This record gives sequence, structure tokens and C-alpha cells, in this order.
Amino acid sequence: MTREEVSARCNTIEESYEFFLAYAGQGLSGKESSAANGQVREFLKSAEGALTGLAEVFSAAVKQGNFQPAERYHAFLAVLDRDARDSLAAVQLVLAQTTISSQLIDNLNASIHLRALLTDLFLIDEILKPHAVAPKPVVLD
Repeated sequence: MTREEVSARCNTIEESYEFFLAYAGQGLSGKESSAANGQVREFLKSAEGALTGLAEVFSAAVKQGNFQPAERYHAFLAVLDRDARDSLAAVQLVLAQTTISSQLIDNLNASIHLRALLTDLFLIDEILKPHAVAPKPVVLD
């Protein structure tokens, strides 16, 4: 279940980022009473939930999967934790605003913290995917 939880969190953050890209392109001041304004808050809240404790969930998946060498994964956990916490702080700062403009979301998207986190997510999501073992070719004498 833990691998699936990490994957679900990765998907939530990636989907949120994709929505943010679309929202940023709309040129909204944030004062409009539009469905997009409510949606951006919902995506920010979803991202906030997915970011909270992300490194701990990945750590549990590593432990559950008995990934080796363990010290390599533990070293990366520090990176993931820092990037997730930095991204979480940025998301929470945006959520604290009374109006959320397209420009504000564009600046969030451009944040080096969020971009570093997305790269981390692509890495861990790929690592946690179950890989089928290719059958060995049969050699006939």
C-alpha cells in the first residue's frame, strides 16, 4: 500500500502543477468570481495535503520494499524532505492570499523549490514502479 500512496501523492502534485500552468495562462487578476478561482484553491489544498509528510511516506515505502543499498535512499530522503518542505511553504503562502492571480500562480510555478520537487517526484515515481523481469532467452544446443 505504501508504494501506491507515494505514487498517488506524486500524481496529485503533478496534476496540481499542470492545473497551475493552465491557470497561469488565463491572465486572471484573482478578483473574478470564477470557477477557476475556486479550483485553484482546491488544487493548492490538494498539493498541500500531498506534500505534507511526503518524505516520511517515501521512507516507509523504502523500508517496506527493503530497497538496497539503504544508505543511498536515506541520503535522498533528506533531499526530498527539504524540497517538499520548501514547496509546501510556498504553496501555503499562496493559499494565505485573499486573491490568487494568474501571475501569482505563474511565480509559484517558476519557483526553483517546486521545480526541484517535481524532478524528485519523477525520480522516485520511476524507482517505485514495479519492473517486470525480462525472461532470459532460451538457448538450444
